[in-house]
Amino acid sequence: MIGRVRGELVARTAEAVTVDVGGVGYEIAMPTRDLVALPNVGEEVVIHTHLHVREDQMALFGFAEEDGRTVFRHLIAASGVGPKLALAILGALGPDRLRAAVAADDVDTLTTVPGIGVRSAQKLVLDLRARLALPAGGIPTTGGLGAVRSALEGLGYGSAEIREAVDGLQGDDVEVLLRTALQRLGRR
Repeated sequence: MIGRVRGELVARTAEAVTVDVGGVGYEIAMPTRDLVALPNVGEEVVIHTHLHVREDQMALFGFAEEDGRTVFRHLIAASGVGPKLALAILGALGPDRLRAAVAADDVDTLTTVPGIGVRSAQKLVLDLRARLALPAGGIPTTGGLGAVRSALEGLGYGSAEIREAVDGLQGDDVEVLLRTALQRLGRR
């Protein structure tokens, strides 16, 4: 498996890059979001990669961050999603927005990706929720938001109220997140 490539960026197209590593040029397909984040041709790059092997082809897919590669691997493991569709999803949404869409059952966001219809989006939400370790309520069970979720459940709030209270909150400071969520609940 080729897990990471570091070398000189020698070419860039709308869909892929070529990285020279010790005289060998690796052609790496990448999501558009990651392509834009790369430095100029001639500069050194580090790309986290996934080698996809089929009977008739070996293809290298790359990502600016390890998180992108991880989500890509979850996507291609989902039913009906191949590497090209997974790249399109990550190019259009990125890992964080994809997680948020899956957590919120936001089928409309997923259907903005070319090649994904309503039924495919619904199926993808169900499949990815389990793979990305997102609960059915749409609120993460780990990290700061997981702690806030647990605290609000302990106070007797329902999942719909909790989802509304934590919508858009980010960070790891549980005290600040909980205070903000409670303020939102108090305004209703």
